[in-house]
Amino acid sequence: MSSTPDVVVVGGGIGGLSAAYALSREGLTVRLLERAPEFGEVGAGLQIAPNCTRILHEYGLLEEVIDLGVVPDDMIMFDGLDGSELTRLDLRDLERRYGFPYLVIHRSDLHATFLRACRRAGVELVNNATATSYEQGEGEATVILEDGCRHTAPLVIAAEGIGSPARFQYVGDHPVSSGYVAYRGAIPIDDARENNIHEKAVVVHLGNNCHFVQYALRGGEMFNQVAVFESPKALAGEEDWGTPDELDAAFADTTGDVQNGLRFMWRDRWWRMFDREPIPDWIFGRVALLGDAAHAPLQYIAQGAIMAIEDGWVLAKHAAAHRLADGSVDWESALAAYNAVRTQHTARVLATSREWGVLWHHVGVKREQRNVILRARDTYDYSFVDWLYGPTTLAPEEEAPMFTPIPLAPPDSSA
Repeated sequence: MSSTPDVVVVGGGIGGLSAAYALSREGLTVRLLERAPEFGEVGAGLQIAPNCTRILHEYGLLEEVIDLGVVPDDMIMFDGLDGSELTRLDLRDLERRYGFPYLVIHRSDLHATFLRACRRAGVELVNNATATSYEQGEGEATVILEDGCRHTAPLVIAAEGIGSPARFQYVGDHPVSSGYVAYRGAIPIDDARENNIHEKAVVVHLGNNCHFVQYALRGGEMFNQVAVFESPKALAGEEDWGTPDELDAAFADTTGDVQNGLRFMWRDRWWRMFDREPIPDWIFGRVALLGDAAHAPLQYIAQGAIMAIEDGWVLAKHAAAHRLADGSVDWESALAAYNAVRTQHTARVLATSREWGVLWHHVGVKREQRNVILRARDTYDYSFVDWLYGPTTLAPEEEAPMFTPIPLAPPDSSA
């Protein structure tokens, strides 16, 4: 590692790997540092909307990802207390509208896809590299590791996740607890078929301060389930919150379909849900924040991994647009453009994710009012997602052209 790469990426998650791959495709030499001894990813399912699958298509990775995942027909929302259908998206029509599919995939499969792509592209991959701090130099930055090693480049990308040391060093804020917790349970689909499941749909059951998500993964061989609820212990300020007894209590009044799915939740681990407040600047000299280090969201509109992938795509496009005659990059201009585009859009996603979570978890009269509104929505009304699923822009939102969808009538229901 005696040579100096064009870019050092800190963090080997989906955001870091996808950014490294995007930049390498533009002819830049990239070194990626990952703190774990081996590359891997934890968790279960991810939903990948058209604003990301079009990027995967450009990268030549979409077919590989489709083979590893599932392309569902519908997204269906049910009332978790009485079992009635509230609204749905026809995901096949949605694909026609935006030009690219909506798919679901196991997080580790998407991560492995980007890892293979980075290896093919010649990205230098370094393990056992835990970042602790950053320094600025003249036209460069340095990341300092726990073992004292230093890695310097004209650009250092901090993609170390929601607990980013770079975010704390340069901004000084902390993740924000939502008071909600998630349990997961991915099982062979044969085990799930004894219950009433929807194998070709993404299903969401909305309960009182809780919700339950189900969809198939890995070519339909696995069934992914996620239970999310507000923790009374968290609200009371207790340290030990989100425990299995709270899981059972939170879903006690939900339908039999939800109760049957709860039997398969992993009860030895759970994920407390945090997000980040939006910030107006992600650029600190030659250190750039990316992914959850910049904009960790709550998961309600399924854009966390997507935003990170978009970040790398936008940054690489602006790096290419600001190449100098000697082959180097005018990083000041490229980073200013990246910052102007991405901070605006992701702030809107963070705010929408929080508000969507409030909507999902209404109780009492507000729940009834929400249900009336959702039932009145037309299946083919995309007015609330055009801004999200339309093409990823390279300009700030006030300068970006509006997305013009393909004019298509709803499919013939008699076909």
